[in-house]
Amino acid sequence: MKKLFVFFIASLFLASAMNGSVFKGQRAYMKLCKKCHKSGGKLSQSHTQEEWEDYFDDNAKLLLDAHKNNMDAMEKLQSKRFKKNIRNLRQFFVKYASDSGNVPACN
Repeated sequence: MKKLFVFFIASLFLASAMNGSVFKGQRAYMKLCKKCHKSGGKLSQSHTQEEWEDYFDDNAKLLLDAHKNNMDAMEKLQSKRFKKNIRNLRQFFVKYASDSGNVPACN
C-alpha cells in the first residue's frame, strides 16, 4: 500500500512537470519575446487556444516558420532558453488565448 501511494505521488509530480508552468512561461516571454512583441497579454489574445497549440506542436515548427525572416527572433527561438521553456510558453499562450476568458494580471 505504501509503495502504491509513493508511486501515485511521484506520478502527480511528473505529470505536472510535463505540462509546464504558466508563470514560467510568462517569465520566459519577458526574456525572449517582449522586445519585439511588447505586451504578452495582447499577443496571446491574438490567437485561439487551438491555434497556439498548433504553433507549439512539433517543437514549435509553425512558430519558427512565422519568424524565419527575422534573424534576431530565430536566434532566440533556437536558443537553449527557448528549447527549455517551450512547454511553459505553450501553457502561457494557451491560458491567455482569445477564447480562454483569462487576462494576465501583469505584463
